[in-house]
Amino acid sequence: MKVSGFAFIRNTILYDYPITEAISSILPLVDEMVVAVGKSDDNTLEVIRLLAEKSSCPFKIIETIWDENLREGGKVLAEETNKALAHISKDSDWAIYIQGDEVIHEDDLDVIKEAMIKYKDEKIVDGLLFDYLHFYGSYEYIANSSKWYSNEIRVIRPQRNIYSYKDAQGFRKGNNEKLKVKSIAATIHHYGWVKPPQKQQAKQKHFNKLWHSDKNVEKMVGHSDDYNYLKNIDSLEKFKGSHPTIMKERIAKQDWIFHYNFINNKKSFKEKIKNFLYKLTGRRLGEYKNYILLK
Repeated sequence: MKVSGFAFIRNTILYDYPITEAISSILPLVDEMVVAVGKSDDNTLEVIRLLAEKSSCPFKIIETIWDENLREGGKVLAEETNKALAHISKDSDWAIYIQGDEVIHEDDLDVIKEAMIKYKDEKIVDGLLFDYLHFYGSYEYIANSSKWYSNEIRVIRPQRNIYSYKDAQGFRKGNNEKLKVKSIAATIHHYGWVKPPQKQQAKQKHFNKLWHSDKNVEKMVGHSDDYNYLKNIDSLEKFKGSHPTIMKERIAKQDWIFHYNFINNKKSFKEKIKNFLYKLTGRRLGEYKNYILLK
């Protein structure tokens, strides 16, 4: 069985993406790693080159230029994902995708590998579905309302005309078909909402331009130099699990304070029911699913 890894990144230092941790977390699973590195305003390319030099896994670094005119729906993110996907070896059985703010726990590596072996010859399976933890404000809290997606595809069959969909959250194949997937007991730790307030605000000012006009971004993000975490969240809970070991050093360097009073959780009765069922079943009632879940 041959497995490829793929990712894209740009301005990892400027916007504080844990790209080294993200890529490193999947390296034990892959036989090659493909990274599309967008032309950056910092030393992102050097960061990826250093990671490649230290790794025993073969790396393909694809230097790209983002088309920032693709503002509708974050299409440029899918385009950059597809640039990396296009360079995966033709004989790979699986491809595992990781974004610049996602990390896989070492405890889940065996689960992922076993699932790839188990479903390798089940041709109906297009991909594998992961659970998600969305950290917010600090490494101590996770978002728990229904506006946060609870599952997404991160392992795919690379040779089935599969492509990154819309803003690169998920995938489709052929003529806009949803992938048929198997759910596995592995979790993506998503750290995109854990950054110093200054870095988060800078990211929001830039990132929202991939969806909206400059005028609308100004209205949405405002003029502050710091992101207001408390203003922009509806519900959190305390994280009771363990972080991936590879995140230990980054977590220890957190230099901002974020405290959350759970009395501020804003949940309607309907939202409370949804959350109860999610904890019970692992699925959110009425949640949009960009996949077909196989039994």
